[in-house]
Amino acid sequence: MIYSTPPFSPIALELGPLNIYWYGIIIASGMLLGYFFANRESDRKGLPEGLFMDMMFYIIITSIVCARLYYVVFQWDYYSQNPIDIIMVNEGGMAIHGGLIGGFLAGVIYSRIKGFSFFQLADIAAPSIILGQAIGRWGNFMNQEAHGGEVTREFLDSLLLPDWIINQMYIDGAYYHPTFLYESVWNIIGFVLLILIRPKLKIGQTILLYLIYYSVGRFFIEGMRTDSLMIGESLRTAQFISILLIVAALAVWIYRSIKYKLPKYGETEGVYKGR
Repeated sequence: MIYSTPPFSPIALELGPLNIYWYGIIIASGMLLGYFFANRESDRKGLPEGLFMDMMFYIIITSIVCARLYYVVFQWDYYSQNPIDIIMVNEGGMAIHGGLIGGFLAGVIYSRIKGFSFFQLADIAAPSIILGQAIGRWGNFMNQEAHGGEVTREFLDSLLLPDWIINQMYIDGAYYHPTFLYESVWNIIGFVLLILIRPKLKIGQTILLYLIYYSVGRFFIEGMRTDSLMIGESLRTAQFISILLIVAALAVWIYRSIKYKLPKYGETEGVYKGR
């Protein structure tokens, strides 16, 4: 089949010299929708009003900064020679794992300062995090990035994808795996799964299950991508971090299950003062 439809423009709106990109709009939309679900759950559980709005302010800022710094660190050969480009976010990119690390650090510090249980707040936020990631991947779609290796049009047709997705996967004369879509679908399933089983899990296990679930999917999908950050010449950074997160989450799960008598998430109301 001859390709004829041009890809979507990454620019959503041009205001004189200012360009507003779909990537930013989609990422912001994912954050806002995630905040909506987390804040609603926080209110339902009887936590202080405005808690998540206050916390998300610090988490979002820290996540954006760390996502950029993470990307820069693993592209240091380039940025060491072009330091001004470090602050030029449109020149390069950001990394989800960096954003996760920054967000978790901000969440731990915030909960410690305010006297809340980090694990209770993290359990509330976990479905929102993976939902935001599912939506955010569509920003990669608009930029025609985060794709996999070359495939045929027939293969994409076999996935029953609509033409507007297939056309966007036509890049520089070839079709590519829509790995952004694979990860988005995986994350949406994860969102539903976490929402359904969270009431039956103990405090802290929802966020740990999120780390395990997300990392398993990311490990396999990352192996299909052509634009991975690398450690050396053969080790994909995201796969290495995914393995570390799975091992760490399992270790914390086992430790907390042995060390503490934890209530179920569905049995706690108000501010949880335990571990």
